[in-house]
Amino acid sequence: MRRAVPVIVVSGFLGAGKTTMVNHLLRSRSGARIGVVVNDFGDVSIDALLVAGAVDGAVRLGNGCICCTADADTLGEVLGGLVAPAAGLDAVLVETSGLAEPAAVARMVIATADPRIGYGGLVYLVDAENLDALRPDNPEIDRHIALADLLVVNKVDRVDARTRDRVLDGVRALNPTAAVVATVDGAVDPGLLLDIPDDRDTGPRQLELADLLVAGDDETGHDDHHHAHTRYESLSVTADRPLHPRRLAAFLERPPAGVYRIKGVVELAGADRHRLVVHAVGGLLDVTTAPGRRASAQRSVRQSDLVAIGAGMDAPTVRATLQELETRTDETVDAQAALGVTRHLRTPTPRRAGAQT
Repeated sequence: MRRAVPVIVVSGFLGAGKTTMVNHLLRSRSGARIGVVVNDFGDVSIDALLVAGAVDGAVRLGNGCICCTADADTLGEVLGGLVAPAAGLDAVLVETSGLAEPAAVARMVIATADPRIGYGGLVYLVDAENLDALRPDNPEIDRHIALADLLVVNKVDRVDARTRDRVLDGVRALNPTAAVVATVDGAVDPGLLLDIPDDRDTGPRQLELADLLVAGDDETGHDDHHHAHTRYESLSVTADRPLHPRRLAAFLERPPAGVYRIKGVVELAGADRHRLVVHAVGGLLDVTTAPGRRASAQRSVRQSDLVAIGAGMDAPTVRATLQELETRTDETVDAQAALGVTRHLRTPTPRRAGAQT
């Protein structure tokens, strides 16, 4: 079963750099196909116009705040069109208005019933240059920071080192578990947010608008890659013994500080062992069965491979936690333990009557 397309909510106060970050991701030459849903507050969709030349699929959700003008069903319909297999998208970005309530938007994505849609996390941009001036009149900023899965402290080139460090420390104090990156012009590594495809067909295809935008960058000498930015971290572990389901579920639902995404193929311990593909962002799991999904107790155990991706992680702590997921030789696992992970199993999309195979 194909993994659900991750839908990433990009939020932040007015002027924080959301569109700049979205455009950076679209220009990144990562090979990933990205769809964008843009929500503007105003009569003219300026942000939508800015990204329209770079996006594989763009939809505007009308005037006003997305959390006020669209419910989960409406957003689900829009996203359903973008995640259709024919679109071949690797991820969808929902860029909210600077006045939107990011938690409400994230809840709408999570509430969509379409199994092809997966929650890709709440990314919140912080304006390092103007944060101090904005907070007194906009106390909701602190609450939004505390809710984010990934915090992008943008415009660090416009402040001195002391201010930059103070803003970063303040952000971490408000949200001690989120991954935090400092950026110039929103230049976030695409690999932090999404899986970079390594098997993209390089044969003849229709020219996309994104190709034209990148070509224009080459001609003008403009390229987002020249901006310095904090790279993400990736830690992996391979286990030769099956993983304890309860410890794995706890790790996926409550990962160590600085971890943004977790992915892997795992073998769960128990009398009826399961082999699963797992993805987790913000404590939410996307679980599917792996090929050869079960291994009988008589067969040799196959390896489990897990990768934790984030920024500002305590690498020794994360690696030790990963290694502790293995069952010990003297450990027994009860029959109900696997439910902590298997309850997140995604079911296939029901086939419509009359649909052809």
